[in-house]
Amino acid sequence: MKKSLNLIVIVLFTLCALTARSQKSFLVADGVVAFYPLNFDSAQSLPSLALTKELEPIGNIPSQWKIVPSFHTVNGKATVTIKLEEGVDLYGNGEVAGPLRRNDTKVTLWNTDNYLYSRDEGRRLYQAHPWIMGVRKDGTCFGILADNTWKQEFTCSNPLLITSEGPSFRVFVIEKQTPELLMKTLGDLTGTIDMPPLWSLGHQQSRYSYYPDNKVLEIASELRKRNLPTDVMWMDIDYMQDYKVFTFDSIGFRNPERLNKQLHSLGFKSVYMIDPGVKKEDGYFVYDSGLKGDHWVQDRVGKTFVGKVWPGDCVFPDFTKPETSKWWAELYTDFMSNGIDGVWNDMNEPSVFNGPDGSMPEDNWHRGGGTILPGNHLRYHNVYGYLMVKASREGMLKANPSKRPFLLSRANYIGGQRYAATWTGDNGSSWEHLKLSIPMLLNLGLSGQPFCGPDLGGFGGNANADLFANWIGVGAFYPFCRNHTSKSSNAQEPWAFGKKVEDEARVALNRRYRLLPYFYTLFHEASSRGMPVMRPAFFADIKDPELRAEESVFLLGADMLIKPKWAVSNHLPKGIWRSYLFENEKPEITQNQPDIFIRGGAVIPLTSRVIQHTGEYKSDSLTLLISFDEQGRAKGKIYSDEGDGFGYQKGFFEQSFFHATELSSGIIKLQVQQYGGQRLRRKRWIRIAVISDAGVRYSQWEKKSITFANWEAKLL
Repeated sequence: MKKSLNLIVIVLFTLCALTARSQKSFLVADGVVAFYPLNFDSAQSLPSLALTKELEPIGNIPSQWKIVPSFHTVNGKATVTIKLEEGVDLYGNGEVAGPLRRNDTKVTLWNTDNYLYSRDEGRRLYQAHPWIMGVRKDGTCFGILADNTWKQEFTCSNPLLITSEGPSFRVFVIEKQTPELLMKTLGDLTGTIDMPPLWSLGHQQSRYSYYPDNKVLEIASELRKRNLPTDVMWMDIDYMQDYKVFTFDSIGFRNPERLNKQLHSLGFKSVYMIDPGVKKEDGYFVYDSGLKGDHWVQDRVGKTFVGKVWPGDCVFPDFTKPETSKWWAELYTDFMSNGIDGVWNDMNEPSVFNGPDGSMPEDNWHRGGGTILPGNHLRYHNVYGYLMVKASREGMLKANPSKRPFLLSRANYIGGQRYAATWTGDNGSSWEHLKLSIPMLLNLGLSGQPFCGPDLGGFGGNANADLFANWIGVGAFYPFCRNHTSKSSNAQEPWAFGKKVEDEARVALNRRYRLLPYFYTLFHEASSRGMPVMRPAFFADIKDPELRAEESVFLLGADMLIKPKWAVSNHLPKGIWRSYLFENEKPEITQNQPDIFIRGGAVIPLTSRVIQHTGEYKSDSLTLLISFDEQGRAKGKIYSDEGDGFGYQKGFFEQSFFHATELSSGIIKLQVQQYGGQRLRRKRWIRIAVISDAGVRYSQWEKKSITFANWEAKLL
């Protein structure tokens, strides 16, 4: 199979190279070139839904430009081939099941409801990211973005082959010296996440489904009673009346406002699911108003398309129509007024139980409007979920203009990180899917989506104690941290596996909450610079070839390395990486927890105490964990703001940079610089913790102004 694919793409490249010089190309930004086929039809591709703005030519292609796509038509399909240098390592394609390194793989970009990743061996899942990142032997990088929403395939051979079932499309190529610069440029082009609400970084508890509402409260109360830090309870579709979106079950969830107030009193937020399928039922207010407004996707002859989902016969909003997106957004006003904090858009590939390939027919019709032109479902399928979450987010903002929206989506498209976080869909309770989650999340981060995570413990099947302990242990370091499982699975709350696993889960979650200052700072890096929160190990040493395929060990930010206990055959970055156990942790209760290593030269901010939810988090009391480099120096930073609302966009935040020097044995000098923002707090309680091969030594607590410049601390 691999040999035949290579032969095909080599032949195609030979054909296409003959016409490569006749295509159009322009420099459109620093280190970014746009390549157009001569038969490019803007009406079939534009406006771009990947880009935040249209890119205009600013000059000619540089003379030494290395990556040049060739355009051709093969068997009636638009193709692009790109000759690569030998030894290039490929990454990206967003949410894919498979290895971190994408060389010699093939993926179909066609958003698909894929339970247990069983269709096509997981080579097409719930999201479409037509993006590839390449890293050369010398560490220089390039990125390739196929600006094309149509159904397409990426064959990651040499040459790289992109095949579309739509018309010819343009390609953007980015050239940068480092992965960090490449990620920043991708963020400049496709957008970055807004700062999420702080509570969304906490641990979250879910099941399909907790029913009725007193079961939700029972689980929430038990989490508090057992001191298992958690911020969110999730409501799957059983909270609805007969699975009708924007309704509440008249028996099990008859008073959602009261339920949410009770959750809030316990320090929990609530997230509720909303699917796109609207039950076709006269008298149901969503269907009636949608029918009146002519908001449904049509079939090929112009009639309303009807397909089966959870409620039975359903119709589907046509989000390409601006008036439909506005109508959908307005539905959130009354819904959110019940005290709902976040929204979960599921089944939005869209999933249609009786449709071809589990979705809509490719010749269904979307009528468009505004800048979006009419087109068939083959063109708009991959952006159906993207357009849905865009409309949902607008509705949430209108309903609660002073709060940051938190929205989770199963389906999306590159650039959709601007609107929603994501999880990796219906995985299985297996060691295979636990191990697979790491390269999946890393490639999502390398494709512009930093806020991501799997269902911890697995969705389908039954996790055992050993699997769950390992999964929640490593999952505590994932950007999105949610325990979720199917209604047909055994109970998956931490205490369901016995006291030992419950104790290990508590260790894992305490670790996450102690790291909140560091996590929140990393999310600010993602928002401001497009950096992944969770990064592949090769980011630590871009020129080390042994790290390029490492997919079980990963970086959290630049300064923390996470090594699962089951990761026995792996490569670690060279240099100083010191092993670290949090305070009061004993080896006997961390047997299934991943090993943590701190980079030499790093300062990592930690909370001063164990907390049960982010409402108890205060950034005015910090432990600064210091791991010195060979020269006895270290640096780090902390970003903090109000944790919700949009004051940070107007300057209401703090950003402090720490520079530590080891003056002599036990004497540490700390310099602090503050940049930007308006001070929210005048003083902080601070202590220093220095990690060495001999263990950790602490200084005394001292109260310091956030503007202090120098402090000499003595270790105890």
